[in-house]
Amino acid sequence: MAPALLAAIDPATYTQSQQGLNPQALSYVGNVFSRVADSTVDQTLAHLQQSVGRFANYLGVANVSSTDDIVSLLDAGAAKVFVTRAQLDQLKAKKIDQDRLVLCLPGNSREEIIDAIAGTQVDIYAHQVEDIELLEAWLKEYGTDRPDVFVSFAKPELDSVQRIAKLSAIPIVPAEALTVDAQKEPSSISVAKLVMANATSDRPDGLFTTLVTDERGIALGLVYSSEESVAESLRTGRGVYQSRKRGLWYKGESSGDIQELVSLALDCDNDCLQFVVRQKGRGFCHLATPTCFGQYSGLSKLQKTLQARKESAPEGSYTARLFNDSQLLRAKILEEATELCDATTKEHIAFEAADLFYFALTKCVAAGVSLEDVERNLDAKSIKVKRRQGDAKPAFAAQAAAATNGTNGTNGTKPTKEEVKEAASVPKSKDDPAGIQNGRIAMRRYIAANETPETIASVLQRPSQRSTDKILEICQPIIEDVKTNGDKALLGYTHKFEKATSLTSTVLKAPFPPELMQLAPETAKAIDISFENIRKFHAAQKEDKPLKVETMPGVVCSRFARPIERVGLYVPGGTAVLPSTALMLGVPAMVAGCKTLVLATPPRSNGKVTPEVVYAAHKVGASAIVLAGGAQAVAAMAYGTESVPKVDKILGPGNQFVTAAKMFVSNDTNAGVSIDMPAGPSEVLVVADKTADPAFVASDLLSQAEHGVDSQVILIAVGLNETQLGAIEDELHKQAIALPRVDIVRGSIEHSITLAVDDIQEAMRLSNEYAPEHLILQVEDAEKVVDLVENAGSVFVGHWTPESVGDYSAGVNHSLPTYGYAKQYSGVNLGSYIKHITSANLTKQGLENVGAAVMELARVEELEAHRRAVSLRLGVA
Repeated sequence: MAPALLAAIDPATYTQSQQGLNPQALSYVGNVFSRVADSTVDQTLAHLQQSVGRFANYLGVANVSSTDDIVSLLDAGAAKVFVTRAQLDQLKAKKIDQDRLVLCLPGNSREEIIDAIAGTQVDIYAHQVEDIELLEAWLKEYGTDRPDVFVSFAKPELDSVQRIAKLSAIPIVPAEALTVDAQKEPSSISVAKLVMANATSDRPDGLFTTLVTDERGIALGLVYSSEESVAESLRTGRGVYQSRKRGLWYKGESSGDIQELVSLALDCDNDCLQFVVRQKGRGFCHLATPTCFGQYSGLSKLQKTLQARKESAPEGSYTARLFNDSQLLRAKILEEATELCDATTKEHIAFEAADLFYFALTKCVAAGVSLEDVERNLDAKSIKVKRRQGDAKPAFAAQAAAATNGTNGTNGTKPTKEEVKEAASVPKSKDDPAGIQNGRIAMRRYIAANETPETIASVLQRPSQRSTDKILEICQPIIEDVKTNGDKALLGYTHKFEKATSLTSTVLKAPFPPELMQLAPETAKAIDISFENIRKFHAAQKEDKPLKVETMPGVVCSRFARPIERVGLYVPGGTAVLPSTALMLGVPAMVAGCKTLVLATPPRSNGKVTPEVVYAAHKVGASAIVLAGGAQAVAAMAYGTESVPKVDKILGPGNQFVTAAKMFVSNDTNAGVSIDMPAGPSEVLVVADKTADPAFVASDLLSQAEHGVDSQVILIAVGLNETQLGAIEDELHKQAIALPRVDIVRGSIEHSITLAVDDIQEAMRLSNEYAPEHLILQVEDAEKVVDLVENAGSVFVGHWTPESVGDYSAGVNHSLPTYGYAKQYSGVNLGSYIKHITSANLTKQGLENVGAAVMELARVEELEAHRRAVSLRLGVA
């Protein structure tokens, strides 16, 4: 947020005795400006160190010849530096954030200003302005949707400075010309008038809503201010507000619960003041609680408790021992830090982190260090521009290595290439007997009537997956690395896992070069046909018009759809080329009207994406292709990087690590991203009766088995005799051994089963309990059997509907819930890319009709303001 004004000082000579603002009042203003020359760089660095947490420093560095010195000043905590055009170009080349730079204009004429700011979006500084009318006219023309404009004056006077401040420019005024006591120093410029220059109020009495917080930003209460009360608060250095009944209200004057003013500022809309205070006594609220919203919680509560215990902990108590025995406290901090390092589950990590916070804060309180001091240091570190490598000190690195003994975390296993590589299944070796029975590729067979319900439930279990904790242990460091280091980390993982070492950029932006989409004509035609069928089916899912219902006379409730603006589409790579997934995810996004489509897929080792996927991305209007896979691609889309746009929702299938990463980022409130569904390995359940063709049945089972060794296929055979079951098993073996991915198929068949049942009702009961991703009905009167389906991702009806048509070209979507999630989730559809917004529109008659019910329920729930919102409109008590 832009400062209201800057007080210009000379840090080498500024003292308490100088005329104008004293150092304490400077902290209320919150921002100072000072000029630096080569000869005063060291003095300024010392000043920056001393003023951490007191006020923000803005430095004029036009007379500093070394850009390295300027970088050092930024690194030491300067909020912004005011630079010449030549310095600006040099600092931009050093990758300095442009938000930290302000361009000094070479002059103040309209032409000089326009020439100087052409082609740049940094803040600007007009210095020693004489012609206020010209600057006013230029600011009005420039508008408010612009970078910040700083202004100093040849002759700073209240009228001219205030006129400029009211145009949302930021005045720079010598501290000796400013005052917080206008009555005592009427010839000086009132800080209160400048702070309040742009304040607005929609209240009839003209008062300004004021949020009072402590130094940690925790809300203490809501009050009102006026320009008079703001001036008085600045003058006295206390919390002074405007009572609507009693005039100026000096907080704590009667109770003793006074407030020391730390700083004050307007919010982004200039219609709410924030007072930051140090609350003394019992608390802010008249009920003697710390806040008007009750007691402190979390770290603030712990700090208050420890501070109280430091003053009055019973002799011999544990807390007293910690304060008095530095060795004990050191040992506890080391112990808890080690236990936090060893924690693996979410609950365990939270538990151990809480313990560590407790002992760390005890050390702080013992030394007189507050959470506010810690947070000021965190804020100061966050604006450093010189980055350390960040390696652990050798002694601690050695301890970590010894603790893990070369393993990943505490689980005792090294992450293998297969664990982190996006590529899918590892085929079974020729010597591995997986999927083989009596020399044939065969699924285990069970007769349901001969088995207990427990046995049936057991054999229908999916293949076991790696534990969630283990997967997250592998994924989390990758996610954090990409979140912190952006493109550099993303490119590194692509080099490492995809072996695409020739890549220099991880993003391919649209329009995609035609040479990357060179396809055989028949392939392009197949994609075009599939595209159009998928488009037609998803376009038919559009809502023709908003839903509108008059729930009672004069009360109209509506619901309307809007597309999710930015979506990330994950297309697996690995052992298969999957343009179909690009279509299944991209076409409904295009139909829904999503503004930004980002597609992520692992590149080949040559650094390129398969042309089929690029062509599909072009067809759906993707704005970029992220050349990465796995958790790193998910993290890039969730948090955004320098090159990868941040998205609002991530959709698409992937292995366990992709799924874990999607689940992790969807639970991270900092990411602000949702996902389509949890997902696991591919699966199919085929229900077949005597009318089914054994060859068709076997082909449908194998079409999923070839996806990966962790895929599962289930056959529920309805009323088949031994001969009929044998015919299907013969076809399965014959077709399997002819497949190029036979050794992947064997891995899947190893945990796949045939379940023989007596009737279709039993078959569908078991199917609904299993909740398959793909359900194929090769039975008599298949369309009628659809009525019995309760849980499935997608259903393929009849003998002439192989699952393959759903994967590619029929028009239904193939991105479906797996691992039993079909009980709770739909497959990807047009609704996956839209959100519904509701609205209510009442006439006066409508409010009269429904008002009594609203007021009664508000009364029951003791929400008086809710009740009054109705009663005031209706003119009832």
